[in-house]
Amino acid sequence: MTINATSAAGADQSTAANKRAVFRPPVPEDGPAVWNLVENTPGLDSNSVYYYTLWFRDFADGSLIATVDDEIVGFLTGYRRPDDPETYFVWQTAVNPRHGIPFLGVKLFQAAADQQVAQGARYVEATVSAENKAILMVLKQFAKKHSAHIETQVLFPSNLFPDGHHDEVLYRIGPLTAG
Repeated sequence: MTINATSAAGADQSTAANKRAVFRPPVPEDGPAVWNLVENTPGLDSNSVYYYTLWFRDFADGSLIATVDDEIVGFLTGYRRPDDPETYFVWQTAVNPRHGIPFLGVKLFQAAADQQVAQGARYVEATVSAENKAILMVLKQFAKKHSAHIETQVLFPSNLFPDGHHDEVLYRIGPLTAG
């Protein structure tokens, strides 16, 4: 599945208005570029290049890549929970802030989640730090768009992690219906 996301109307015609993001499933060869994006995005947990390469082999069906002119400018990794296949869990997402397309992160999240809902997911989950205002806004917009409820709870307390890691608060959106 490939999805186009164009920039917002009213943008400078010579720059953002001419840019088009293409959303596509990842392939293992995207691993190094996504790793580099994560390494250059403050606040994201770091994983290895191998992790992303393997993820894009085994979990490509729940993930998306955003490109502009064939350059990776964003990604989202997610999967259907094995113990609850009606739940789509969003693991990690990031966009390059210099891509020039307003709300690209929102569009990427919505495209991935809507794709999973169309395939039978009834819930979308993500864990988020209370300080991550951007993704909290995305989750709230998605829930509003679907007239869905958001439940929250601490999934993993900070004491499970080294170096002062924050609580991993689970946001569960649903139930959702396709359409």
